Amino acid sequence: MVIANTTRDGKHNVDIRSFILSKRISAGRFAKVVASHWSIENQLHWQLDVTFREDHSRIRKGHADANFSTLRKTALSMLKNETTNKVGVKNKRLSAGWDDDYLLQVLLGA
Repeated sequence: MVIANTTRDGKHNVDIRSFILSKRISAGRFAKVVASHWSIENQLHWQLDVTFREDHSRIRKGHADANFSTLRKTALSMLKNETTNKVGVKNKRLSAGWDDDYLLQVLLGA
């Protein structure tokens, strides 16, 4: 269990998060694992927000938000795996929207 005390916009928050581990580790190692997990999670969220403006999405009905999140993550992975165009992911997305040949290259991973 992790108890996180944070202050955002002058408001104090206490979050309790539970984790299941497959083996015993020290408290220090556990803290590093948790921090590493959230670092990766925050980087992914940042990339999705910059590339796809995920935070501005108004999709809420039914399972549409989860479905679109899966599509965005899949598209992000495909764009990151495409290495011939030496630009950022956001520009790769724009290029794929403008150029059908490049879009096909991204989709096929070729």
